[in-house]
Amino acid sequence: MTTIQSAPRHDPKPPWFKAPFPGGERYGHIKNLLREERLHTVCEEAHCPNIGECFNSGTATFMILGDTCTRACGYCAVTSGKPGALDLLEPMRLAQTVDTLGLDYAVITSVNRDDVPDGGAGIFAQCIRAIHHLRPNCRVEVLIPDFGGDPEPLRTVLGAGPAVLNHNTETVPRLYPKARFKGDYQRTLQLLSRVKEFAPEMPTKTGIMVGLGETIEELEQVLRDLRAHQVDLVTIGQYLRPTPKHLPVARFLHPDEFAHLKQYGMDLGFAHVESGPLVRSSYHAGEQESAARASL
Repeated sequence: MTTIQSAPRHDPKPPWFKAPFPGGERYGHIKNLLREERLHTVCEEAHCPNIGECFNSGTATFMILGDTCTRACGYCAVTSGKPGALDLLEPMRLAQTVDTLGLDYAVITSVNRDDVPDGGAGIFAQCIRAIHHLRPNCRVEVLIPDFGGDPEPLRTVLGAGPAVLNHNTETVPRLYPKARFKGDYQRTLQLLSRVKEFAPEMPTKTGIMVGLGETIEELEQVLRDLRAHQVDLVTIGQYLRPTPKHLPVARFLHPDEFAHLKQYGMDLGFAHVESGPLVRSSYHAGEQESAARASL
């Protein structure tokens, strides 16, 4: 098995790991618009390194159901605790913002809402329908939580007609207890498989973080598992430690290793694999969706 050395405490980044400092006129415009409409983006909440590139290209991954998560995963920068009440007007404000920005492709994700019976699936569905009402040609990708393994919330989201159903695997099964202790690897695979059962033509997608202490062999096994469950699209990116309270980076994978994982995945038959140090779940999402549609 591949041996991984521990990284220093402050996780100094290697020379190939560089992200441009966020700025620019459009970056500021989108940030102001989000504040005005009281909307959240995972770009900001999760400290995404691509925030400048995406905002300046006029795209953002919207985070609904509030900014407080009922889970406390060891890698995630989103605030955890007791969330407030659901905002029933959020779908309307989100749709208006998507229309104002003139988006042709929108990505919606959320915090976990284990405190409400449907996990927030109803709000997801309302957001999709509200966007389609105001901007009929806008494709909507959703990055959903696992809804505790309940299939009915998944049916609710699929019934609204998203363009892509995304649910992140995050890491290898061995690391779930420390990285995602309220999650379950088999539950994740089951959710992704159910999408094809409920909506056979729906492209499915998942994301994997690397650098938490997994081996290349374990990552290859995860890719084989995902393909066996008919997943179409995969993103693979480097984990970054948000604060000293979060899990440390075990190591930074070299670009050659990301290239290997991409090729390994493509050889397995995925429609597209986006793999690189700065890759995140919604990175180049529209292009990935097009690749999936072309292969189905």
